[in-house]
Amino acid sequence: MRPHLTAIIQRQIGEMEAIAVATKETAPARSRPTKNAETNGKPGSNGNNGVRQPDLAAMGRAWSDIAERSQKLVGEFLQRQASTSNQETPNLDPLNIGSAFMEMTAKMIADPAKLAQAQMGLWQDYVTLWQRTAVRMMGGEADAVVSPERGDRRFKDSAWDENTLFDFIKQSYLLSARYVQSAVQEVDGLDAKTAQKVDFYTRQFVDAMAPSNFVMTNPEVLRTTLESGGENLISGLQNLLSDLETGKGELQISMTDKTAFEVGKNIAVSPGKVVYQNDLMQLIQYAPATETVARRPLLIVPPWINKFYILDLQPKNSFIKWAVEQGLTVFVISWVNPDAKLAEVDFDHYRSDGPMAALDAIEKATGERDVNAIGYCLGGTLLAATLAVMKAHGDDRIKSATFFTTMVDFEEAGELSVFIDEEQIAALEARMDREGYLDAASMANTFNMLRANDLIWSFVVNNYLLGKDPFPFDLLYWNSDSTRLPAAMHSFYLRNMYQQNLLVEPGGISLDGVPIDLRTVDVPSFILSTKEDHIAPWKATYAATQLYSGKVKFCLSGSGHIAGVINPPAAEKYGYWTNTRNPKAPDGWLKTATHHAGSWWPEWKKWLNRFSGGKVPARTPGDGELKPLQDAPGSYVANRVVD
Repeated sequence: MRPHLTAIIQRQIGEMEAIAVATKETAPARSRPTKNAETNGKPGSNGNNGVRQPDLAAMGRAWSDIAERSQKLVGEFLQRQASTSNQETPNLDPLNIGSAFMEMTAKMIADPAKLAQAQMGLWQDYVTLWQRTAVRMMGGEADAVVSPERGDRRFKDSAWDENTLFDFIKQSYLLSARYVQSAVQEVDGLDAKTAQKVDFYTRQFVDAMAPSNFVMTNPEVLRTTLESGGENLISGLQNLLSDLETGKGELQISMTDKTAFEVGKNIAVSPGKVVYQNDLMQLIQYAPATETVARRPLLIVPPWINKFYILDLQPKNSFIKWAVEQGLTVFVISWVNPDAKLAEVDFDHYRSDGPMAALDAIEKATGERDVNAIGYCLGGTLLAATLAVMKAHGDDRIKSATFFTTMVDFEEAGELSVFIDEEQIAALEARMDREGYLDAASMANTFNMLRANDLIWSFVVNNYLLGKDPFPFDLLYWNSDSTRLPAAMHSFYLRNMYQQNLLVEPGGISLDGVPIDLRTVDVPSFILSTKEDHIAPWKATYAATQLYSGKVKFCLSGSGHIAGVINPPAAEKYGYWTNTRNPKAPDGWLKTATHHAGSWWPEWKKWLNRFSGGKVPARTPGDGELKPLQDAPGSYVANRVVD
């Protein structure tokens, strides 16, 4: 768990315990009223100004349970500390934040005039805020000095605007946040990497300190505490303990009701069969939904950072189901969830035992040599590298390539670059050397930090402060179904691509003994990027349009890395942009692009039709040389880290 998150949670625990105990001690000794006795039949109210008196017996049992579980967690923590006391001293700054902030501080102090000017601006803003707050307290109207950004859900409760005190707290925070971030961003003399790291972690701190994250400064939490007699805080502590127990002492925030979904039961349910497998993947062939299908099968290469069923969540939003219904014979790679036995599996193994093995298997299953292929995120990076190797070998079985949110040029890799420097990679490699893989929690935490307000703090408020159970949500279930990464592969990926950006260098990387050159990739390509992508920024993915030698169609979808891709036509959401030209600069492309309403899926299918190879009778898994091994979605995807 990140240090700032630990500190905030510890503070919240103290607040929650103090308020809950105070509520328990000061409440009259009466039991909770029945629903019939509640005012207007609304839970949480008994006619006493909406304040419900707690059930002291139930609260006593809850506190006993909390004490017992807390004692157990502390005991287990001390036992782990004792067992590791003889190991090397842990790195207290594994993210290499300290040196970046020391350098920033030195540069800031060297220009006191700029700092003083920024402080004066903050003081003037505060004076204005005080004046306007005083006007509101006297019953007058006053415009806000600062307002949350559009889409900021932290302040959605009406009390943040209607209550003068909470409006002051909100604006005071927003002014301070703006001041801190502006002061950091305007420091001169920092190299680009250091400036990016300082800006990122400053934002992490600012987000963590939002008043919505604390009991006493969140109006919704205070109101819920009064209405429930403090039961929300008791439930919140129990939820917190459950997440600590799940993480074996590390906080793993529950984002969804995991009992609401089961792979193969109500998620990843498109009918099909596993027709091939090796140590690294299972290949699924989906059952047809039309009488005829395109001659050329479709091979989907998903990322192995997450599981493939993001493309087959539920029937209403399944890309796989939709593709099958469009008359495509769909094959999908389902990667294994690796353990220490696969520590030496590298990037080239993923190529040879992934798409290359799948191409051989598809030919046996269908009799067709040629395919169209899709690569998603890291799967797209692998597909591009595979195409370059195939070109060097004269292998032309892939007739078209589609890339979903894929980077091949990592020069402008976005905020993930914050985690890529020599110190962090070395620390990560040392950890992976001991375990043989990167544990799933580390990768999940990294991605969650990119959208901390949405993927961390909103759940802290909901689960721990409001005491609510997380809502069942298929996308968040998938997001929490994390995978491990083999040590050799991940080290190769970080160093050669993120750190040194060698994939775009002709001969910079060798696979299968061949120095590859992405400029030789000459198959027709469809590149799908998303405008709000925080993992593969669209302007970074656009660089591929200037790299491949084949004809490239670039399509930009609204929304982000997942929602922008998983956008079925029936949803009628987000929209997308297309352009008949691919100028060098991405901003130039967007300036002259045409916007379309709805999903990009039909646009892609229209493009793919040119490479279908005609029509043939529908194929059923097992018709060819490969006999079914298992029903879809197979056994590899069912291996959860928590299991």
